[in-house]
Amino acid sequence: MSRHEYDIVVAGAGTAGCYAAATAAGEGMDVCVVERKDEQEAGHIACGDALKGADSFPEAIPKSQLEPSITNTGVDHGRFEIPQENTVLEIPVPGELAVIDRWEFGRRLIEGAREAGATFHFDTVISSVTQTDDGRVTGLKATQNNRSVTYDADLVMDAAGALSILQEDVDFADTTFDTNVRYSQFCSAYREVIEVEEPVSWDDALVFKPTQRSAGYLWYFPRTSTRINVGLGFQMNEEPMQLVDVLANDLDTRSEFNNAEVKDKLGGSLPTRRPYDSAVAPGFVAVGDAAGHVNPTTGGGIAGAAYAATFAAEAAVDALSNGGPGEQSLWQYNERVMNKFGAKYAALDVYNILSTAVDVDDLMGLLAAIPGEKLAEALYEGSTSVGLRLTIKSAIKSFGHWSTVKSLYDTKKLADELLSHYETYPDTPAEMHDWSRRRDSILNRVYESTGADPKYWPDSLISFHR
Repeated sequence: MSRHEYDIVVAGAGTAGCYAAATAAGEGMDVCVVERKDEQEAGHIACGDALKGADSFPEAIPKSQLEPSITNTGVDHGRFEIPQENTVLEIPVPGELAVIDRWEFGRRLIEGAREAGATFHFDTVISSVTQTDDGRVTGLKATQNNRSVTYDADLVMDAAGALSILQEDVDFADTTFDTNVRYSQFCSAYREVIEVEEPVSWDDALVFKPTQRSAGYLWYFPRTSTRINVGLGFQMNEEPMQLVDVLANDLDTRSEFNNAEVKDKLGGSLPTRRPYDSAVAPGFVAVGDAAGHVNPTTGGGIAGAAYAATFAAEAAVDALSNGGPGEQSLWQYNERVMNKFGAKYAALDVYNILSTAVDVDDLMGLLAAIPGEKLAEALYEGSTSVGLRLTIKSAIKSFGHWSTVKSLYDTKKLADELLSHYETYPDTPAEMHDWSRRRDSILNRVYESTGADPKYWPDSLISFHR
């Protein structure tokens, strides 16, 4: 058995893991990234390949390092195909938008973190988290090339992705770390990268199309005019969907995919939930998908992972330099996440809850009646600014969907109320219980208003992580 000692050990070499490692190593920390895949496969992640806001990403990994993986910068809008209404809805996407080669992007993230000074251990499968009797996380145990290996660290950073197994192994008693997590708050997804014979006519758009079930959609994202990332997902609170068959059936209806060649295929899961209330515990921080840092309405998580990892690493460096990584000393990370994007994502989660309770035909009819710029605000800016006058106009246009219009308007008001509450995110762990209780009272009204099943357990029912 071998043993290693580091200041920080990062689990996972995805976006969050690489930005965290690059940031901490750049500040002089001795950092090791532990990755279960081999060096060639590392960075190969199931993803829609759409990248928003890369012009303002954290600088720990320079944009120039990533630019060769950006394959289509001509995308400037979303194209919503709504067969139920025989409508195609074009909506603008604010800010810089691009489509990337995700595997190449992943390799370049690893290269950037290495250049910043981080060490990488590939082919390493984590088996458990080590922890002291008083609850402080002290490292990891793993298997590498059929040999046991132990990593001792002042801080463990969980960047191991959705439904991370590390959190199953940590005792979070007496901390505020969010354990209100279950599989139904996540999405199962599958995607293929397909080469077509002729350039598609929509290579300047991200194409979305609803599945025949609520809270699910297909996507067609053009890496280039002839290489398309195609995929679909569904929320795990729904009945299971045969993802491969559903995608194949839709591809068969689209003439542009005749005689197309599949270049890559991969599945995975991602959060479609609010960010973790708290993602810190003594000696432990969760980032990216492992902390719910994904826009719950679009599945976009690269930007959230990059920023959250940077904030987490900066908080870790500060804590390790000033007395140790206790919950309070790491708390600034939670606050920065909520200020940057967490509050917006929590408000957007309310619309995700609504979508699980609305008939898909009613929802598509309503979306077809709402101006594209208002949908863009709802998807990318947080709580939508859809007001009463616009809602009434939408109701007139979407005759037959009156109850859905009313639900949208009521949901909008509750989302705004929730967003305001998140602006009062607590300054200390001691204040978390009262803040969460008030937040949960707003969510209870969301469930009552929408008719949706509760998405999160009340605190009194939380006895295990998943």
